[in-house]
Amino acid sequence: MQAVVKMPHIEINIKGDIPRKLLSVLQEEYGENVHLSQDSDDENVNIFGTDWYRDIKSKMTLGDNLKIYRQNHGLTQAQLGEMLGGVPRQHISNMERGHRSISIKTARKLAKIFNVSLEKFVK
Repeated sequence: MQAVVKMPHIEINIKGDIPRKLLSVLQEEYGENVHLSQDSDDENVNIFGTDWYRDIKSKMTLGDNLKIYRQNHGLTQAQLGEMLGGVPRQHISNMERGHRSISIKTARKLAKIFNVSLEKFVK
């Protein structure tokens, strides 16, 4: 759904699931100048089937995966190193940049820490 309010010098454009309370406030304030429309061009796409995704995935390295999981969990390289049993921050950095391989032992620990399959960190 889309709500559009056009007044002299004021334009408000809100897209998505708009709370009823917000709509009522807009309608109370702007009256008939509020126009609601259903977006017909919104289309759900399975991203995993797109050429864009396949291209990006083919360029992803194991180190990229490691960095993404670490950042998504809000961990610094030093914190992850501690969780892995005292691995130096520089080693984590080198693994993320592809300058150091991820051992199977480390990959198992990473899979457990991030609760993902081992395949995310080994080929």
